[in-house]
Amino acid sequence: MSGRLAIGVGCRKGASAEAIIRLVEATAAGLTPVVGLFTIEDKRGEAGLNEAAESLGLPLVFLSRGALAAVVDRIVTPSPLALARFGVPSVAEAAALAAFAGHARLIIPRRAEEGVTVAVAEEILE
Repeated sequence: MSGRLAIGVGCRKGASAEAIIRLVEATAAGLTPVVGLFTIEDKRGEAGLNEAAESLGLPLVFLSRGALAAVVDRIVTPSPLALARFGVPSVAEAAALAAFAGHARLIIPRRAEEGVTVAVAEEILE
């Protein structure tokens, strides 16, 4: 891998920081350089996400639904629940891909555990 990495995160309302940290660490173990955690703007008030980002020492970036919608053609694991709730078929995968304004490729598709979803995308360097 040569580009920077983005970790997309989705979660149920009230998901714990511990659950988020566990899945992020299990999914992205040994991957560098990770530039941050990325999620949909609707999750701005989620304490678990904020705590997890702080504990992991990564910035937490909130992306618009429009930014996520712009990359839906590259989603590999669509979620009917995300589509119904947010109008986009993915939060974790779409957020990871949208982190670099769509100039990314998914290297780890959505993994889900304990109400948390995580995906990793690598920036495409041109």
